[in-house]
Amino acid sequence: MAPRSSPRPPLVALKDVRLQDGTRPLFEGVDLAIEPRTRSCLVGRNGAGKSTLMKMVMGLIEPDSGDRSVQSGIRFAYVPQEPVIAGDTLLDYATSGDAEPWMAESWLETFGMNPEKPARGLSGGEIRRAALAKAFAEAPDLLLLDEPTNHMDILAIELLENEIIQAKCAALIVSHDRAFLNRVTQSCHWLEHRRVRTLNKGFNDFDEWAAKVQEEEAESLRRLNKRIEAETYTFYRSITAQRTRNEGRARALEAMRQDRALRVKDIPRELQLGVDSGVSSGKLVADLKGVSKAFGDRTVIKPFTTRVIRGDRLAIVGPNGAGKTTLVKILLGDLAPDTGTVKLGANLEPVYLDQSREGLKSDMTLWDALTPGGGDSILVRGVSKHVAAYAKDFLFQEGQLRQPISTLSGGERNRLLLARALAKPANMLVLDEPTNDLDMDTLDKLEELLEQYDGTLILVSHDRDFVDRLATSTIGMNGQGDIVETPGGWTDFIRQNPGFLKSGEGRVTSGEKSAHSPTPPPEPAPSLATRHSPLATSRKLSFKDQHRLKELDALIHTLPADIAAHEATLADVNFYARDPSGFASTMKALDSARARLEAAEEEWLELEAKREALVG
Repeated sequence: MAPRSSPRPPLVALKDVRLQDGTRPLFEGVDLAIEPRTRSCLVGRNGAGKSTLMKMVMGLIEPDSGDRSVQSGIRFAYVPQEPVIAGDTLLDYATSGDAEPWMAESWLETFGMNPEKPARGLSGGEIRRAALAKAFAEAPDLLLLDEPTNHMDILAIELLENEIIQAKCAALIVSHDRAFLNRVTQSCHWLEHRRVRTLNKGFNDFDEWAAKVQEEEAESLRRLNKRIEAETYTFYRSITAQRTRNEGRARALEAMRQDRALRVKDIPRELQLGVDSGVSSGKLVADLKGVSKAFGDRTVIKPFTTRVIRGDRLAIVGPNGAGKTTLVKILLGDLAPDTGTVKLGANLEPVYLDQSREGLKSDMTLWDALTPGGGDSILVRGVSKHVAAYAKDFLFQEGQLRQPISTLSGGERNRLLLARALAKPANMLVLDEPTNDLDMDTLDKLEELLEQYDGTLILVSHDRDFVDRLATSTIGMNGQGDIVETPGGWTDFIRQNPGFLKSGEGRVTSGEKSAHSPTPPPEPAPSLATRHSPLATSRKLSFKDQHRLKELDALIHTLPADIAAHEATLADVNFYARDPSGFASTMKALDSARARLEAAEEEWLELEAKREALVG
């Protein structure tokens, strides 16, 4: 029998590492080993200490106790959550470490960056790509990436996936992007309860394994509670009967109680999310016909037609700078198109979560951000709630309320934006990159909330898994003004439109070292209304249908004002006592107006679909 080969020694190993963060123990008995050429993820809740543990692996932070061993001559490269780009040009920045100039230039071009580009005034995606290029150019033995997909578009993420898979180095990755981790990882390190558990399989198997671990821990806690209950009864019965204390039994009982207290303390608080869709919007949310938009010589949106119906879950995907935010602003009526028409539905109450976080000033405190009008209460979906209690729902400690927002992590800032947005009733939620910096537990909670939301959802995201789970239709923009709409999520879109997002001129495609000439985009898909229209038998609507369409259009514009007037009359708290019959007739008129509006919108949609089908 051939001798069994010995396992490869790890590049870095932590043994029984402990670290205190002020009065709070951050790590207790952490064991972690990084093997050569192994691609691993480090997962855990926000605040668990993932970034700190990565720095400890690199030797940037010393543990309070425990051992760190590292192979001689190991080269590290590290991309933090918020890279700082220094130097006059990107090439200056990329060569500021150990990278050779030719290697740095090559990797910058691989990630679609001009080496001579000034290192100032970069977008979030450009900063991330420059930092990744610098890290790869240093030819490390161990590459450490902290949230590498933040602010990156889907094409750049796919490029990064290919480069990591082809690299000869080991990698330790912190990320919330499930699709990214599913593709690149071979093992998982789970930081939970101040310790690390390791699964020697990729992230595809993580959820099932983690669920089993949690079930076993819950069962262990249940058995411990039973033992404490039985031992407590026996112990005090013995004291009553014999008036003597068994000190050994007392110590054992106290040890079990302390063990239980520690386990219960380790059970993390759950994020408390809620959303109120408020008053129902009209059946039609937005109707865009032939809209286009250009900025100077650059066409962002070529003539595009679509319709958004109440309850739709619309995802908008595409490269950074493709015009996704521009399209959202047109859909909301905040930006006028150059050509075409935009018809917005009745009673829209949108809430917009902006990825730029412009509403948060660095010197503002968390308290100020939640109560912009002052005071100590916030109106949460129509109910007054103390600001500290509401902040606790989003996992903020009371001591953080008076701290400036600049001290919050990226995940905490995103949770704060969610707290502000979800406090307001909204029948239309517009979420622009909501997944940045959020941990997977928070993402799962957000997905559950949005799945139950009965309003209209518009989602701009590069998170392919998030889009797949939520979207009922997907609009893709390739950066050259071309737009395609497909029913379903990201997987459906890319299957029906292969290569569309890579057809933008000058884009670097996945796995390629240089740009290629653009390929012509596929024919734009028809709007959802057109796809479901009956077959055409003539080329235009009959005179009767055209006349009815004009009547319906007028009704859809006038009925909301009637409904608002009836609602204002009924808002008088003394109306019923003063005039019961008038109250009843107004209620009847309100119900009638709402029913007429609903019917008019339904008929208008049917006639519009018929007209579009006839036009072809």
